[in-house]
Amino acid sequence: MNEAQALFFAFQIWCSIGAIIALIFLTIGIDRIDEDAQGAYVFRILLVPAILLIWPLVLWRWFILETKRDAWPNRHSPPRHAHFWVAIIFALAIPSIIVMGLVVRQTWPVNFEPQKLSLLEVQIQ
Repeated sequence: MNEAQALFFAFQIWCSIGAIIALIFLTIGIDRIDEDAQGAYVFRILLVPAILLIWPLVLWRWFILETKRDAWPNRHSPPRHAHFWVAIIFALAIPSIIVMGLVVRQTWPVNFEPQKLSLLEVQIQ
């Protein structure tokens, strides 16, 4: 099994688990945590692609809301103590990535001679 097959197999497993979680969450869980979703069945179909991909986040959020650990008043005040250091790291990382991309280049083949293509040689067969 090569890397592409392994990645595709892992993606299939990820989406299969996500499909199971989506089925359980959209039939049982969404009614328990959101009163406005009761009876909104077309809306649930729209959530399936997102749940397939971010099912760990859905499970975690479902757990937080079911156990009443959600700090509702603090939901819009994120911790900002790390913003200064994240800004400094981004300010240093972005230019360094650009510089490294310009410095580390692929070498051009030594014996390469460009050839002019005529219109007759490029025709689709």
